[in-house]
Amino acid sequence: MPLITIVDSNIAFECQAEDTIARAALRAGLGMPYECNVGSCGTCKVEMIAGAIASAWPEAPALSERDRGKNRVLGCQAHPLGDCTIKVRLAEQYAPRHRPQRFAATLIAIRDITHDIREFHLQTRDAPLFLPGQYALLSLPGVKGQRAYSMSNVVNEGGAIWQFQIKRMQDGQGTTVLFDRLQMGARLEIDGPFGSGFLRVDSSRDVVCISGGSGISPMLSIARAMMGTPAMAARKLHFFYGGRTRRDLCGETELRELPGYGQRLFYYPSLSMPETGDGWSGHGGFVHENVLSTIGGTPADFEYYFAGPPAMTQAIQRLLMQNKVPLSQMHFDQFY
Repeated sequence: MPLITIVDSNIAFECQAEDTIARAALRAGLGMPYECNVGSCGTCKVEMIAGAIASAWPEAPALSERDRGKNRVLGCQAHPLGDCTIKVRLAEQYAPRHRPQRFAATLIAIRDITHDIREFHLQTRDAPLFLPGQYALLSLPGVKGQRAYSMSNVVNEGGAIWQFQIKRMQDGQGTTVLFDRLQMGARLEIDGPFGSGFLRVDSSRDVVCISGGSGISPMLSIARAMMGTPAMAARKLHFFYGGRTRRDLCGETELRELPGYGQRLFYYPSLSMPETGDGWSGHGGFVHENVLSTIGGTPADFEYYFAGPPAMTQAIQRLLMQNKVPLSQMHFDQFY
């Protein structure tokens, strides 16, 4: 089993067969920087000092020619071919609360949420716990590489059920298998949990959740956990969801089932392309444009969680930074 040593330190960890440097570090409880886990964001770059790796995705967009010239690799795509020495700066914020594991799961239920979002229920055994807002990697039959999807439920005893609300992507290999080919009772492998966009229970601030598309999944997990956590009983939750037309809207049904809906839990839908004659009287425009005018007060008084298409999450970041919201109060994971 390859041994990975971090240069100028006394830290070393083993990397199991078929694992990557980044995931092996996380399984060892180390704060290896990462976000997307699929080669798109670049947060997990490490410098190779000694040894060799095979990349699961040599053309990954997060790695530039300059990076390659400096002998940098993506930790989430790097499979060591033997013992390696790397240069990386660990950070406590990335250290896992629950160390990720690989485990088997069985598809036991499917539920349609919208015309293109579906909820998948997976029964597991000996699974780790996860935090509200985290994600996992699914290995799907016939699909090269893993796909990252966020859980929509809260952890249950033994981590027995993991639920995912997933949006069908046009020509997407992963969602084509999930929506069109996967049969009830199918066996999958899950690797997780991952992600740093999880609920901060110890925060004293009211919470704002902003989502679009399948970004609804981790935000529902956060809402469900928050409404069921006695320590957060005095906090309010403002939940924003954006779609193009009425048929894209979701989340309200699940939120209405939670205690405190209408008293300390509030749902604000937005449509960016409302159709003529559909009777829409709610907010028209992008979801982030509805946030500050709705919550009022000082934007920095809130804790923010958001997930959705890249353009949406980037717009939210710009908006919050322009309004002097500290980065420490923004919680999200980059997916592309």
